[in-house]
Amino acid sequence: MAGRDPHERGRASTPLELLFDLSFVVAFGTAADELAHFLVEDHVVDGVIGFCFAAFAVSWAWINFSWFASAYDTDDWLYRVTTMVQMVGVLVLALGVHDMFESLKEGDHLDNSVMVLGYVVMRVPMLAQWARASYQDPERREICKIFIVTLTVSQLGWVGLLFLDLSVGATFACVVVLVVIELVGPFVAEHVRGGTPWHPHHIAERYGLMVIIALGEGLLGTTAALGALITVTGWTFDAALLGLAGVALPFGMWWIYFVIPSGDLLHAYRSRVFGWGYGHIPLFGAVVAVGAGLHAAAFALEHHSTLTATATLLSVAVPLGIFFALVFGLYSVLTRTIDRLHLWLIGMTAAVMAASVALSAAGASLPVSLLVLSLSPWVSVVGYEIAGHRHNAEVLAALPQLPHR
Repeated sequence: MAGRDPHERGRASTPLELLFDLSFVVAFGTAADELAHFLVEDHVVDGVIGFCFAAFAVSWAWINFSWFASAYDTDDWLYRVTTMVQMVGVLVLALGVHDMFESLKEGDHLDNSVMVLGYVVMRVPMLAQWARASYQDPERREICKIFIVTLTVSQLGWVGLLFLDLSVGATFACVVVLVVIELVGPFVAEHVRGGTPWHPHHIAERYGLMVIIALGEGLLGTTAALGALITVTGWTFDAALLGLAGVALPFGMWWIYFVIPSGDLLHAYRSRVFGWGYGHIPLFGAVVAVGAGLHAAAFALEHHSTLTATATLLSVAVPLGIFFALVFGLYSVLTRTIDRLHLWLIGMTAAVMAASVALSAAGASLPVSLLVLSLSPWVSVVGYEIAGHRHNAEVLAALPQLPHR
């Protein structure tokens, strides 16, 4: 475990990493399902708070593993076994999401005990991995020790919270402190001591695969909504509209995300990776929340929801808007550019989203409103295919000419 070559040609995600990612399908799916139930039961605030906490916890766990793997993946038997144990921790974390949500509904207390247990199961092998890297990579031993200290202190803090009967607000205040402590490790590593040998194109691929997993929640929500509508009305024109909208929406989101040449940009601007990497946490959450909104639409079509049609539409539109803002924002963070075309696309996208909400408020059916909403990502898709690709080409042409791109 002496560190991978950060300029290794042909570096791609391993089968082990893909298997590891599957455990997060369960965790994200559980969070999305809980959010959908809370929304339709009119526990909107509690549902949003619980989902944000769960999405953060899941994404945080994934980021810890993925960056270490990019730098130190040996794929030997010891590495595989420790990864398997971390997968167990992810599943335990997922099992604790329901209790955490229910505690928000029942009172001003956050029951995250099972989720913390999942983190303990994940952290022990993660610390063992960093200890191994510290021993076998003397050049970066100090960096590894920083990670070990910050991970240990933050995890002890998480466990300590279990013994304190704190309100939700006080708990989140402590969480912020613990997150800051843990952020010290990667911040120092990337800005002070040269960083771990992570691979830019590998990292870009890993994040892209996680986005695809999150988009799967949208397809699952579409299937649930379509099944609910067919159960009530049979195969109708509305059912066809809903099916088209449910596929067009995540497909358009996928298209937008992957037109960004993140691997090349990270290769050229390694120092800008901190904001990009952690900025994906709300992006992952927004993508999963779109799927949860489509789940809520399924309940509404089955007449099992307290939400109005417009409120149900907003449960999809709000996280979708956050997704758009983050995609354009993260691109600007990496390139340090603001293109006038992007501003125009953002304005047109917002107009399409507003039109879908206005249609719903005027009495249009939910499938029709969702179909109009599903057109919003295609504004950027068409804009990119007509003119945006030229801006991308200009940005890439201006990149520093580094070896082994």
